[in-house]
Amino acid sequence: MSRFRTFILAALTLANSALATAPRPPNILFVLIDDMGWGDFSCFGNTEAKTPNIDRLAAEGLTFSQFYVNSPICSPSRCALLTGQYPQRWKITSYLNNRADNTRRGLAQWLDPQAPSLGRTLQAAGYATGHFGKWHLGGQRDVADAPAITRYGFDASLTNFEGMGPKLLPLTRTPDTAEFKKIWADAESLGGPVTWMDRAKITTGYADAALRFIDEAAASQKPFYVNLWPDDVHSPYFPPLEKWTPGKHRLYLSVLAEMDRQLGRILDRIRTDPALRDNTILVICSDNGPEPGAGSAGPFRGHKTQLFEGGIRSPLIIWAPGLMAKAQVGQRNASSVFAGIDLAPSLAALAGAKPDTATKLDGQDLSATLLGKAATSHTEPLCWSRPPDRKTWPPALPDPAPDLAIRDGDWKLLCEYDGTKPQLYDLKRDPGESRDLSAAEPRTVERLTQAVLAWHRAMPPDNGATLGGTSAAGKKK
Repeated sequence: MSRFRTFILAALTLANSALATAPRPPNILFVLIDDMGWGDFSCFGNTEAKTPNIDRLAAEGLTFSQFYVNSPICSPSRCALLTGQYPQRWKITSYLNNRADNTRRGLAQWLDPQAPSLGRTLQAAGYATGHFGKWHLGGQRDVADAPAITRYGFDASLTNFEGMGPKLLPLTRTPDTAEFKKIWADAESLGGPVTWMDRAKITTGYADAALRFIDEAAASQKPFYVNLWPDDVHSPYFPPLEKWTPGKHRLYLSVLAEMDRQLGRILDRIRTDPALRDNTILVICSDNGPEPGAGSAGPFRGHKTQLFEGGIRSPLIIWAPGLMAKAQVGQRNASSVFAGIDLAPSLAALAGAKPDTATKLDGQDLSATLLGKAATSHTEPLCWSRPPDRKTWPPALPDPAPDLAIRDGDWKLLCEYDGTKPQLYDLKRDPGESRDLSAAEPRTVERLTQAVLAWHRAMPPDNGATLGGTSAAGKKK
């Protein structure tokens, strides 16, 4: 054998060996819980209900206590998580409702399919992509011409009454009713096939669909990205009849515990399967704070729809024991400040996928932080605007809520659309937002007010000022 041929064979052997040992793209399972408070997991302090399956992931992963979502209400929060951009850019600033109400509030009817999408980014990188559960980014009530979920880069989908395509719809009953009732029956017009299922067990339906999808991806030797976004723990509350305890808060706790149990099968499948455990990233958070009278925001002020911490701060668990820094397993990151817009670019980076460079994301790549290999934060101020229709939310929240909020370092400022009525808090010393320092810190108030007003002016407007906010001239409209 000639030296040249020997050299070529050795080079090919080395190349094949390198390919065989090259790291495989990680699988990603994203669990997004609906309307759950920062303090509702037992690993985040809940003493009234246990969430052992999720707690086990926290003990084997990394938890974050200063993670935010980008809206205190569902549709815009989900938009930010999917796109990596502020939802205001796409005129989704409150929950998507019927066509007339969306127009009244100055909202889009659905998320523009041209928006960036983590699903599309990972699909283009060779991932099998599936969405199972609540969508609420188009296709609800009478908005029957919205794009299908698959238009956003998902190979398969199964949703509820707030999305286009195959769906699970709820059958409900209470201890004083003998037969199941259908709710949201008109959602059958939004695509099918439709499966009717006991509302108390519907999280299992989504988890089972996600498991089948994962099995198919594994058989095809493709990495997977799966959204598992259950309806739980959104009201109205329908726990199993044997776990029914009267009262809004008690019903909520029963649904929370039952959701954890129903998620257990898919979470254990990932945890205990050697082929998945060491190369899967599992993300768990909530889309916004708790509904008043239901869940708990822990030590934080505020609820769903509000820009106080309780409305926008979410628990976050990242489980990736085969990929994360070993010294950080089971630890709590209490210093990194970042938001939902950062998850899409971070997960894309971990997957080795490259988003479209023509579109500038608001989120930043904090992949090293997610895996405990750094403790960096989002480097720019984070900004929020309230849902345009939720200046108040009586009877639970009758007091007018601030229109805008900004966090920069340890400072958090809330104000009206015109910058009036500022409230300033030092979150390091006062995470409960109980001591307004605006009178004592006029320069900080001025700086942050100008920053959040500039951000708000740069975004497409909704009808928040018309629906109870303050105009740019400082007058009520």
